[in-house]
Amino acid sequence: MVTTADKAATLQKLHSDEELLLVVNVWDAITATVVAQTEGTKALATPSHGIAASHGYPDGEQIPRDEMIEAIGLIVRTAGDLPVTADLEAGYGDPGGTVARAIGVGAVGANLEDQVKPLADAVKAVEAAVAAAETEGVPFVLNARTDAFLKAGDKDPEDVLADAIARGKAYLEAGASNFFVPGKLDETQVGRLVEALGERKVNLIGIPGSIPLARARELGVSRVSYGPWSQNVALTALAKLAEDVYAGGGLPADTRKLN
Repeated sequence: MVTTADKAATLQKLHSDEELLLVVNVWDAITATVVAQTEGTKALATPSHGIAASHGYPDGEQIPRDEMIEAIGLIVRTAGDLPVTADLEAGYGDPGGTVARAIGVGAVGANLEDQVKPLADAVKAVEAAVAAAETEGVPFVLNARTDAFLKAGDKDPEDVLADAIARGKAYLEAGASNFFVPGKLDETQVGRLVEALGERKVNLIGIPGSIPLARARELGVSRVSYGPWSQNVALTALAKLAEDVYAGGGLPADTRKLN
């Protein structure tokens, strides 16, 4: 029987291996089933935005924590032996307790965003999450996220990068496994992040216009996930179907029956 600790150890190894870890985010049981059964899938990830939207809430910790944890648990059960890492936003005001709840339903990793809070406060949140996982006895993969690039506004790009590097160093020193830097970063920015923080420590998000996966691997990136974009791909297909049907068409010829 594969235990939660076993899954966590597998997820840790997937992040440290030379091969780039790719995780396509899923938000409910059927999407988890489809991705889990797709050849090449080694782990699953949940998107906070995607789960919130599927429950009728906007993003930003508007979905009650209990509902979010319940949704994560359903995905974990659907995933079987595959490890699942969950997006826990900023921890719902209780990062340690939220990580413990996530571990309780079988998640073995999590994103924890800093919302560009003062560094000392953000580090305390990381420390609380790490301590909770240690208490549970699980080698949890804490993916500490900075919103430095997402909330950069008109700041000097050099200052933004310097802030991101400082935050990454602090979060890793506080016990985070990896450092997640969402945003549209170019190769130079990614390379400098990896140089400063170490290979297999920086995680990215795949978005329109992001650097190619092969190049991310060459630069030493650990993981690329897709956040809410996987849901947007599915919703785009649904919208196109509706548009085609209303225009007198029908199902695309390449449609597969996956449920």
